[in-house]
Amino acid sequence: MSTRRPFTAAATAAVLGGLAVGFGGAPAAAEPNKDHTVDLRVATYNLSLNRASAGELEADLGTPNDQQARTVAEVIQRANPDVVLLNEFDYVPNLRAADLFRGNYLAIGQGGADPVDYPYAYVAPSNTGIPSGLDLNNNGQVAGGDDAFGFGAFDGQYGMAILSKYPIDTENVRTFQNFLWKDMPGALLPDNPATPEPADWFSPEELEVVRLSSKSHWDVPVKVGRETLHVLASHPTPPTFDGPEDRNGRRNHDEIRFWADYVTPGKSAYIVDDKGTRRGLLPSEPFVIVGDQNADPLDGDSVDAAINQLLDSRQITDPLPASDGAVEAAALQGGANAAHEGDPRYDTADFADGAPGNLRADYVLPSRKTTVLGSGVFWPTQADPLSRLTGVFPFPSSDHRLVWVHLQVRG
Repeated sequence: MSTRRPFTAAATAAVLGGLAVGFGGAPAAAEPNKDHTVDLRVATYNLSLNRASAGELEADLGTPNDQQARTVAEVIQRANPDVVLLNEFDYVPNLRAADLFRGNYLAIGQGGADPVDYPYAYVAPSNTGIPSGLDLNNNGQVAGGDDAFGFGAFDGQYGMAILSKYPIDTENVRTFQNFLWKDMPGALLPDNPATPEPADWFSPEELEVVRLSSKSHWDVPVKVGRETLHVLASHPTPPTFDGPEDRNGRRNHDEIRFWADYVTPGKSAYIVDDKGTRRGLLPSEPFVIVGDQNADPLDGDSVDAAINQLLDSRQITDPLPASDGAVEAAALQGGANAAHEGDPRYDTADFADGAPGNLRADYVLPSRKTTVLGSGVFWPTQADPLSRLTGVFPFPSSDHRLVWVHLQVRG
C-alpha cells in the first residue's frame, strides 16, 4: 500500500512488481474547491535520464552534482506539475533512483527555482533489455537489445516513473507488461516480405512470448480528493530502427491502440493485466493518458493515423498544448521541418533536422470526464532566459520537452 515516510527513511512497499511509496512533509496538493472540484496539473516528460549501463543512473543521482539531472529537475520545478510521468528514467528496484532524484534534485531549488515535493512515486519493471532468448530481429543470432522483449542494453533501460503530490492507490494499480501482442484482436503483426505468408515475421514459437509493450503499460489510480484519476502511462517504441517488415512501426501503432481500446466500452474485453484481471476502464472512471507516444499526427515515420486512434477517440479530449519556442525552432532549423504538414506550435521533440525533423511526440490526453483549464509545452524561445534549460543540440536536458495540462476533476 502507499505510505508516507520521512525523507531519510528506507522503507519501501512492493506492489504488483512495482513500488509506490510516499515520503516528505505535508502534501502540497490542493484541497477540493467549494464546488467539490480539484484543479491539478498533469505532465509528461521524456527527460532522457537513461544511462548506458546498469547502475549508472543510481550512481549519477547519488550526489546532487549531475548537471543533466539538475537541469531536468529545474524544468520540472518551473512547470511544477502535481503528477508527472518520467519517460527514459531507467528502472531501478525499490525506488532507489526515484528517491535519489527526489531527494538530491527536486527537493533542492535548481537555478533559482523553488524546490518541489512529490510525496508519492511509482516505479515498476520494464520489458526493455529483458532477453527473450529468441531471434526476434531475424538476423541469424540471438543477442543484443533487438532480441529483448523491448529494446535495451540492460534490464530496465529507458524505464518509467510516476511522481505525484496526491496519494497513489497502489492496491489497484494495474500493469500490462506481460500482455502478448498476438492477443490483441486484429493486431498489426509484422510480415516477412521474403515469404508469401502474411504476418509471419515472428514464428509461432516467438508469438507465444512476444509482448505488446516495449516498456510497459500502467494504469495508476491517483486519489484526488474523493475522486480517483486513472493515470494511463506508457512509452511506445519508436517506429524506426527496423526494416521493410516495419515491426517497430506496427508495434508503436498497437501500443497506442491499447489505450484507445482500454478506455472504449465494447473494445477492451480482450485486455488482461499482469494479475489476470480482464477488463478495461468503466465509462464513469476519469483518466488521463500520458507518455512519449513516438507518433505525430501528420509527420514522421509512424504508421498512418497511429496517434489518431487517441486523438479521434470520443472518450478523449486533446488540449493541443503549444509553445512559441517550437515555432521558432522549426523556422530556425529548417530542413525536414520546412516540409512538415503539421503546425510546429504543437511540436514537443527537437529531432534531427534532416529527418524526421521536430515532431509532436509527447501527449497528455484527459478523458471527457475532466475539464481542461489550460495546457502548454515547456519550450521557451531563445530570448527567454529559461531557454538555457532546453537549448540546442547537444541538449543540456533532453531532446523532448515537458508537456502539461491543467485539469479540473471532481474532488
